[in-house]
Amino acid sequence: MPHCLSLLLDPPRWRWVPLALVLLLNGCSYYTQLLGGQLDLLARREPISTLLAKPDLDPQLRQRLLLAQDARSFASRQLALPDNGSYRLYADLGRPYVVWNVFATAEFSLEPQIHCFPIAGCVAYRGFYEQNRARGAAALLKQEGLDTYVAGIEAYSTLGWFADPLLNTMLRWDDQRWVSVIFHELAHQQFYLPGDTAFNESYASFVETEGLRQWRLARGLKSAENGARERQREQFSALVLASRERLQRLYASATSAEQMRREKAEEFERLRREYRVLRTTQWAGDGRYDAWIYSPLNNAKLLPFGLYDQWQPAFAELFRQVGGDWPRFYAAVKTLGELPDAERQQRLEQLQQQQSKSATVQSN
Repeated sequence: MPHCLSLLLDPPRWRWVPLALVLLLNGCSYYTQLLGGQLDLLARREPISTLLAKPDLDPQLRQRLLLAQDARSFASRQLALPDNGSYRLYADLGRPYVVWNVFATAEFSLEPQIHCFPIAGCVAYRGFYEQNRARGAAALLKQEGLDTYVAGIEAYSTLGWFADPLLNTMLRWDDQRWVSVIFHELAHQQFYLPGDTAFNESYASFVETEGLRQWRLARGLKSAENGARERQREQFSALVLASRERLQRLYASATSAEQMRREKAEEFERLRREYRVLRTTQWAGDGRYDAWIYSPLNNAKLLPFGLYDQWQPAFAELFRQVGGDWPRFYAAVKTLGELPDAERQQRLEQLQQQQSKSATVQSN
């Protein structure tokens, strides 16, 4: 699921007051709620060192913050990620998610509504700091005949414009996820390509995965759950992506709207059946995705899948080609990101093929 799609505000902090006045005077309610939400988040930050000095700090929170400090130092020292104030702070927002993202598509399409923001570029969602605002926006889009989906997001990056804090919204993650998200979000600060979500998330997810592997190795830790959770995530994602491909073919056909509507509903029932088989035969009844699969399904709900892992093998191959040298890897990612869209796509596909060949040779 998508846990860090960047939702970014534009200028340095000293320019926010006049910007806020301009937005208010122009009645730009969407951007003013972004501004207010970000300012509230910044105001709630506390240095982790200050919190750790409190004798009455909750023991569980203390353990998590100490772990985060260790991971944060490792990120800059061993993974060559930015050494700044991000993730050396903590903020309790008093809510389960930092933002709620609204995705929308046409009834017979898997192409998202695109929204463009300063610096972050164009993305397939709009973010809201209040759940009711997100639900209201989704309801208005639904009245226009669009499929909509509201997703709670635990964390996001301002790409280094501000010192991003760790959040209470992230505390329900296990230790492995708690550590890996630091690597993921700092990777976005290291390099970000406006307008190409699949590139950005696949790259950051590779840094997260490889960074976590190295971090655990350096501490003599075994992979959590022997990789079972990661395999389940991959299997579930593959199931949803296969359903999305079938829907894509349906929407491209000459089928009537009435028939297409019926087949769309049948496809979602097929997805649920295949999920039940997977859960029963391979997951020993583990129902961690039950809430997602048994709540209403539509096109918009399928949009986030594939963004985080589409090009991960390509970045793994790029990392291999530079000998596992992190600074050279980031330089290569930057060079790749500067290519024209078509050329970048072609290069990623080449890297993907090379990685597949390497994996085949190693398995033999």
